[in-house]
Amino acid sequence: MLCCYSIEPTYCIIFEGELKLKNLKAHSSAHSSCVCKTRFLVLPQIQVIEDDRVNKSSEPFTTGVKGQAPPLVTTNFQVKDQGNASPRFIRCTAYNMPCTADMAKQSQVPLAAVIKPLAMLPPDETPPYIVDHGDGGPIRCNRCKAYMCPYMQFIEGGRRFQCGFCSCVTEVPPHYFQHLDHTGKRVDCYDRPELSQGSYEFVATVDYCKNNKLPQPPSFIFFIDVSYNAVKSGMVNIVCQELKTLLDYLPRENPEADSVVRVGFVTYNKVLHFYNVKSSLAQPQMMVVSDVSDMFLPLLDGFLVGVNDSRMVIESLLDQIPEMFADTRETETVFGPVIQAGLEALKAADCAGKLFVFHSTLPIAEAPGKLKNREDKKLVGTDKEKSLFQPQSGFYSNLSKECVAQGCCVDLFLFPNQYVDVATLGVVPVSTGGSVYKYTYFQAETDRERFLNDLRRDVQKPMGFDAVMRVRTSTGIRATDFFGSFFMSNTTDVELAGLDCDKTVTVEFRHDDKLSEDTGALMQCAVLYTSCSGQRRLRVHNMAVNCCSQLADLYRNCETDTIINFFSKYAYRSILNTPTKTVRDTMVNQCAQILACYRKNCASPSSAGQLILPECMKLLPVYLNCVLKSDVLQPGADISLDDRAYLRQLLSCMDVSESHIFFYPRLLPLVKLDGGSLPMAVRNSEERLSKGGVYLLETGLHLFLWVGANAQQELLSNIFGTPTFSQIDPNMTSLPELDNPFSQRLREIIDSFRSQRSRYMKLMVVKQEDKAELIFKHFLCEDKSTSGGASYVDFLCHMHKEIRQLLS
Repeated sequence: MLCCYSIEPTYCIIFEGELKLKNLKAHSSAHSSCVCKTRFLVLPQIQVIEDDRVNKSSEPFTTGVKGQAPPLVTTNFQVKDQGNASPRFIRCTAYNMPCTADMAKQSQVPLAAVIKPLAMLPPDETPPYIVDHGDGGPIRCNRCKAYMCPYMQFIEGGRRFQCGFCSCVTEVPPHYFQHLDHTGKRVDCYDRPELSQGSYEFVATVDYCKNNKLPQPPSFIFFIDVSYNAVKSGMVNIVCQELKTLLDYLPRENPEADSVVRVGFVTYNKVLHFYNVKSSLAQPQMMVVSDVSDMFLPLLDGFLVGVNDSRMVIESLLDQIPEMFADTRETETVFGPVIQAGLEALKAADCAGKLFVFHSTLPIAEAPGKLKNREDKKLVGTDKEKSLFQPQSGFYSNLSKECVAQGCCVDLFLFPNQYVDVATLGVVPVSTGGSVYKYTYFQAETDRERFLNDLRRDVQKPMGFDAVMRVRTSTGIRATDFFGSFFMSNTTDVELAGLDCDKTVTVEFRHDDKLSEDTGALMQCAVLYTSCSGQRRLRVHNMAVNCCSQLADLYRNCETDTIINFFSKYAYRSILNTPTKTVRDTMVNQCAQILACYRKNCASPSSAGQLILPECMKLLPVYLNCVLKSDVLQPGADISLDDRAYLRQLLSCMDVSESHIFFYPRLLPLVKLDGGSLPMAVRNSEERLSKGGVYLLETGLHLFLWVGANAQQELLSNIFGTPTFSQIDPNMTSLPELDNPFSQRLREIIDSFRSQRSRYMKLMVVKQEDKAELIFKHFLCEDKSTSGGASYVDFLCHMHKEIRQLLS
């Protein structure tokens, strides 16, 4: 059924399927870019999210139905694993794959999966079971090496099984044999997670370990920049004080047991200071390595220690570091030798681990990996702009390769006051599965809370080390491209020195043969990693999707949020080699082709003046426009090159819920905060803001509280404790704890938003017509941007024009 909502006889938008639209807004002004220059219907994006929430949050989402698209990432729902991986682990762009490469090419819909292998599950969902098959290890297909899963078909009374991926028949080992019931299923099917669940873990045997040797528990090494800027900003003091507490919260699998993770400490400026914190010492001992051109580890015994054994010595060291360097005048730093030192330490200890590097300036001191300041705003918008996103030299790429081989993951905390070349410094973190955190113009008073929350989460979060991930597929498709924070030395294995619960790997698939509608398509993601307790494990996620020979079936089962996640990662990677304007044009063209193909092959005949969108892609234009005018692809004059490089790296491993809020922030009117439900969001446009209101905007990286100049006195009193607009302090970063229900509920909402994100969102209070309002308006993504990005309505007109040109 088609529903048509006409604004004027000459122009309307049609959506496939049943669609209830409320509060439709006709945009009255004529647009020069619009083909017909008549009024235009703007789709209520908020209504789509609200309808999904109302319709799909009450019942659990069961994964047993093949090819069933999950609820939107904005909907709060429970998952029951019945044989396919939860959407918290895998989300696909399409749950009904085209049977042929020609059909895929015709539609231009990307075929991809966003995989988050170690995702945290909510308390009401069961984490993947751990299966131990003993010395024999996991049961696998003889030919393609796929792991035992619900798609294996047992035959000959249970003595053999046929692989669902390659159809090869494999003998069942005697210890794994079980009889079949009258339907051909094993009678123990529901007792074995690997036969009935979409996600589970195997305990890996020594054959799956490096050099056929069981791994040592991992180590954490903290590298603290003690140059002038780092000390003066208060960073050194804050880090040292926090580590004393944080060392009690190192990751562990059993909350009751002590963590087996060992720790080490190094400070540096243009030389490195190593510390012996052996438990038998009364005071820590410092050893200085001043020849940074050939980095070595000056001590073995006493560098990496257990926290409980050496607590007194460690605390003494952390108390002394800020005092030792309080009067430093050294402004220069190194960076390459810092990573080399951590790598050498992990090699000497024969273990994997993570380096936490707290760094403040461009490393210009004479040393390997020395950088020069190459910030040049004149290159922005030219063909040479792409060079600014590439590393200055191959030094850090080669160092990354060595780090990955050792299982050395790097997390970088940056505190810059000027250009530090994030594009180059971020190479090692991005290649090793690590993270980059950036606190520009760090001030202890206002940024301490954000930094400490990020650091605490980063140290404590569940993660695996020395990981290798492989994605296997059934005959007909194969994984051809990968996006994320990792290293690849061949075309199939994704290598991650570290893999935490926030990281995703995005995989693109292409046809290498025809697919069958009868069998569908299968994928299996297997991640081999070392747990924080030092156990080698295999985590397996399985996904089955349908296949179709009709384009209409493909368009009926797509997921727009996942498509946008893929498009943005593809675009953000493309700017390394292609001018940004070309990248933007390519994205618009592909989106137009997707919608033109639908219009031509699936929609009912209608006049050319109508823009027709598929039901499940009705938000594709609004979201695509947000990607096109993002800071990375279309920067304003005030955005730095470092910020663009940082955001580009950050997006590469975002999951679908994080990329959704990153491109289309959530804007909540704070009128009534009754009960446990949130107020319904409003569209991201300045025209939605009322002078008499207060609004909360969440971007995934920031929280803004916008206060209208005519906001009611009672509202201001409830939130800020003052009834007067002029008395509100715009510099506050946390709300006062007032004893009224409104204040309590608002602070609960802010805490809840923060708990859902991988980075702590600092609160910024924005008063209407204050200078900070420019920053706030930058995130109102349906409006025209100062950098020239189109408004949503203008972009719809432009998209319609592109589609008409393709069809004609």
